[in-house]
Amino acid sequence: MQTDYQHCTALVREADRDRYLATLFAPEPHRDGLFALYAFNIEIARVRDVAREAMPGEIRLQWWREALAGERPGEASAHPVAAALLDTLSRYGFVAAPLLELIDAHTFDLYDEPMPNAGALELYGIRTQSPVFAMAAGILQDGAPPPDLLTLDVSGAYALGLAMSRFGQHAARRQLYVPLDLLERHGVDDNTIFAGQPSAGLVAALAELRGVARQHLANAASKLDAVPPAILPALLPVALVGPILRAMERPGADPFRPALVAAWRRQWLLWRAAKNPRRIFAA
Repeated sequence: MQTDYQHCTALVREADRDRYLATLFAPEPHRDGLFALYAFNIEIARVRDVAREAMPGEIRLQWWREALAGERPGEASAHPVAAALLDTLSRYGFVAAPLLELIDAHTFDLYDEPMPNAGALELYGIRTQSPVFAMAAGILQDGAPPPDLLTLDVSGAYALGLAMSRFGQHAARRQLYVPLDLLERHGVDDNTIFAGQPSAGLVAALAELRGVARQHLANAASKLDAVPPAILPALLPVALVGPILRAMERPGADPFRPALVAAWRRQWLLWRAAKNPRRIFAA
């Protein structure tokens, strides 16, 4: 089993460096469980990249549903991420239902249908991110649940930050996570997005979306005093949302090629947030 956890650690270190670094601030006994959870999240979030087409992607997601439901015990035990995750669920007394909902939400990634409205995007963000933050917080509290409203705002801010930072990548493969009704309100045609053509309307639409992300950060910040200190390592990646939003607002910023926060600076921002938790939700 330890080999399975080591595989998860290596996967997170390679594919989700921010969460890898954040986990180093967690107590050592809980790190294996966090890495197993984050490795599972990577496996699901990258299904579109690995499968490339919808049907193979659906098959992969269904395999994970069945593995979490205990319907593929032999195959799951031979899969290092599945084996480590199932062991983590058992160790902390978690049920798989939130992760099954996460899998279902990521089905959207397999197709090129646009995100219809802001409500749909908010729901997608909650369903894909809230189980990760909530379960990570639970791991850090030996199975106790986190504050629900905090998790929702954290998930909303983080999901919106991801959607905007990957806007160009999504547009290149004709995916649209920025809500269609928001784009229409600003006079933006999706064909111009798929052609990689920036416009004043697109800039305005993304600015409005950044405002929504900042409202989530503010809401989460208002609840910080009630947050158990033990769960803070699970929240540390949110400390990068504010800097990402600000980088998008630099003069001459291209929404299709967002200015990246350098790796060394991301590490420094995580360290500062670990020392001063109020920086986690700084917009």
